[in-house]
Amino acid sequence: MSTPILAANGIFKSYGPVKVLKDVNMTLAPGEAHVVIGPNGAGKTTLFRCLSGESRVNAGSITFESRDITRLEGWQRVRLGIGRSFQVAKIFADMTTYENLVVAVEMRERLQGKGGAMLWSFAPRDAVRREVDALIEDLSLEEMANAPAKILSHGDKKRLELAMSLALQPKLLMLDEPTAGMSPADRADAVRMISRVRERYGLTLLLTEHDMEVVFGLASRLTVLHHGEIIASGQPEAVRADPRVREVYLGHG
Repeated sequence: MSTPILAANGIFKSYGPVKVLKDVNMTLAPGEAHVVIGPNGAGKTTLFRCLSGESRVNAGSITFESRDITRLEGWQRVRLGIGRSFQVAKIFADMTTYENLVVAVEMRERLQGKGGAMLWSFAPRDAVRREVDALIEDLSLEEMANAPAKILSHGDKKRLELAMSLALQPKLLMLDEPTAGMSPADRADAVRMISRVRERYGLTLLLTEHDMEVVFGLASRLTVLHHGEIIASGQPEAVRADPRVREVYLGHG
């Protein structure tokens, strides 16, 4: 069995008297697409925040490529290779799609300590332009490359955010409800795009998602949270058949 790329051991997280995560243990194998599901309030977003460094755990440990990252800040985890998207796309609304991606590429270079990166507002270097052009092609953003991000559709904003995350060249990409608010057609397109990107960039994925068609279209492994505790984890079909999972989340039938 390969060494996990990410491991969470005995994670507890509380906000005041409210216990949100309770002894959460999970691992991610390199290259897998691991989806976390659960009812609203199960603790999925809090788990993401703890794993990405936005929130500190109260107890437990987190390792990435066998390195303890429990006390590292979010930007330090990004530098190590952990990327993250959000339920609401985090983009620069007044910049064009192209400019957003230039900023993301140059931010990665600064995080990696590479000299010579110039501010996008002056003149991006040829290497930066080539990388941005490739991302635009990979994510099918050509038609809106010069459009202000604020006028993009919801689905296109999510695609832009995914492209910006890829610009950071992560080893692990965390996607928090990547199809939230999308139409059925956009969700189907998103599943195909995420699958293609995962294969092309050799990514390990960790996702939260509500839509079961999306979940079973992407997951190579599935974990179910309920009241801050993991009640099942394993192959998607085995988890789907678990009686407790069917009772608390998927429903009978």
